[in-house]
Amino acid sequence: GLFVWRLRNTGVRQIPYRFVHLYHIANNRLITFQYFNFLKRMYVTQYNKDLSQRAKPKSDSIVSPFHELQQPDQEKKVVHKISPVSPVHQSWSETSSRSELREMKSAAETENSVITVGAESKEDRQWKEMKLRLDDLPGVLARLSKIKLTALVVSTASAGFAMAPVPFELTCFLLASLGTGLASCAANSINQFFEVPFDSNMNRTKNRPLVRGQISPLLAVCFAASCGVPGIALLTLGVNPLTGALGAFNIFLYTCCYTPLKRMSIANTWVGAIVGAIPPIMGWTAATGSLDAGALLLGGILYSWQFPHFNALSWGLREDYSRGGYCMMSVTHPGLCRRVALRHCLALIGLSTVAPVLDITTWTFPIISLPINLYISYLGFRFYRDADRSSSRKLFFCSLWHLPMLLLVMFTCKKSILEKEDKGDLPGRSHERAMEIRLP
Repeated sequence: GLFVWRLRNTGVRQIPYRFVHLYHIANNRLITFQYFNFLKRMYVTQYNKDLSQRAKPKSDSIVSPFHELQQPDQEKKVVHKISPVSPVHQSWSETSSRSELREMKSAAETENSVITVGAESKEDRQWKEMKLRLDDLPGVLARLSKIKLTALVVSTASAGFAMAPVPFELTCFLLASLGTGLASCAANSINQFFEVPFDSNMNRTKNRPLVRGQISPLLAVCFAASCGVPGIALLTLGVNPLTGALGAFNIFLYTCCYTPLKRMSIANTWVGAIVGAIPPIMGWTAATGSLDAGALLLGGILYSWQFPHFNALSWGLREDYSRGGYCMMSVTHPGLCRRVALRHCLALIGLSTVAPVLDITTWTFPIISLPINLYISYLGFRFYRDADRSSSRKLFFCSLWHLPMLLLVMFTCKKSILEKEDKGDLPGRSHERAMEIRLP
């Protein structure tokens, strides 16, 4: 009978925990709220800056560090104080009663300070509603959309537009830049929405708006939709359908392929490199309306550049990535991480040499870009050989100025439109000549 009663009680208790964890109270102080388990999502929110989950709160009987520092000073004062010699007629009972009185006063003061400190710490641990002010909203949305990464995406798309062998059109350039920026903001916001439980375990990402509770998940999704839909519509209707399709494909690749793959396989680095290589292709297609060899070359340069850039960055963040549960080369395959970074540093030299072969730049481009490509290859070799934080940091900071300088040199060595017109290599030129031949 006792065995059946035990099974019945345990079965009844386990039924609610199979679907949803409502509240878990630890010592009647710390309360954590968790979402449905069958959604495979869990949010743990805390008000204080310590975003890791605490299993047991601090006890209220701990004296503050300020009070602990005061006690030794008081003891020193008592020790070094020279007490006067008591008179002969003073009895021992009076002396002992006075000393007991002093001890009781000091004990009462200590208890009062402990109570106030405990009350303050308890108030700090209380759950408070975080309200979003309108003044803070632009900064929160900028961090939600990763504004620095979005600026890099727009700059690479602008480089692809500028390298296209067609006359420059300001209206098309502004529409393409705005649409690409909105698409990037949408992709970054959705990425942060999906990675809240994992970002809370990493020091690099624990201060993001969704992790700290500065913005609600619903508002983040609405912001992503308000950026993604107008951005793709602007690229499709204002520029051309090919650029809009590339923008929509890039959002899908970043949010639905790269983001979940980060916790499954090291192939996420290659998928993420494709995501970063698409913006300059979008800039080229926005200017020309076609996918040419020059667009693929620019995408290849961005594709190879991302491996030394990200592998060097992830090398110093291995502890964070392992704590967050991300499957990165620097964590699971450190030797492969160093080899891949070195290979793509050398690949930048080869891609720079292919540019004049495809008639995109003059032959001065591989010569002028050779020193900076050799330097990043040297740092990539040092990272492959030493595999320490110093070599990875140098390679990462070199990649920050290497890309804009390489694109700037490539733009200065770009073949002029007049030379291409003389050779008849402009897009759509062959179609115009065919129309001229057909006319009588």
